[in-house]
Amino acid sequence: MALRVQKAEMTGFDESKLALFGGQVPEPLEVGWHNPPVMEAALEFGMKADTWPAVDARLKSFAHMAVAAYVGYSWCLDIGYFTALNHDLDPAVASQVPRWRESDAFSPLERDVMEYAEAMSSTPLTVTDELSSRLLEALGEAGLIELTAYVAFSNFSTRNNVALGIESQGFSANCEIPLAPALRQRAS
Repeated sequence: MALRVQKAEMTGFDESKLALFGGQVPEPLEVGWHNPPVMEAALEFGMKADTWPAVDARLKSFAHMAVAAYVGYSWCLDIGYFTALNHDLDPAVASQVPRWRESDAFSPLERDVMEYAEAMSSTPLTVTDELSSRLLEALGEAGLIELTAYVAFSNFSTRNNVALGIESQGFSANCEIPLAPALRQRAS
């Protein structure tokens, strides 16, 4: 897939933020910079969502990567795996997100979080009362609200970038363990 909007000249961008990405400019930023207010709002919301305290950062990493794997978005899965290492995730476990159903690397709560992320990513949504009840019991009201908003934002950013033709930049190539391929294709 080719970029549907070419990369913009990134005037006024604070390059100190690039350390988070191994010194590379993320392609979604380069493309989105044609409209800095939109790009800055998305970045700001994403950074705020990462600081919300009700759900463990590991669970949110798994949720975001599950959305990316479900939708088939290589860039988000790539950067998600790369940044998951900053959330103290075991790379061997994080690498299994694309095949979480088949892997025995995840706890029941982690599986529920990834199932919820996929259920929120499908059209129509397939979130069940049973899954919501399990997550409500495990995370509490504030946690379920936070997880839901986080997965919704993950869908926003993932689908936005897929529509613009943005693909993997190879961030995960810097990780010691490669991402596992999905064992079966999921419909989106």
